[in-house]
Amino acid sequence: MSIPNQVIDERFLRHRQRSTSLAGVIGGVLAISLFAYRCFIDHVWSWDLLAVSLTIVGVKVAVMIWSHFTD
Repeated sequence: MSIPNQVIDERFLRHRQRSTSLAGVIGGVLAISLFAYRCFIDHVWSWDLLAVSLTIVGVKVAVMIWSHFTD
């Protein structure tokens, strides 16, 4: 990736990509865990956490499938 008159270090982009991916995975695990806790312990379906969890999982799977067919 290049910006006019500047070049971005590839290591920086790789670290940023890795940290963003890790943050997404941890956020998804946390949302799923909170949903499971509220469902099994409190016996309450938290629809907002379910929506967030399914969105994170859906986007992750869609990007993995798209990357598999385009790389």
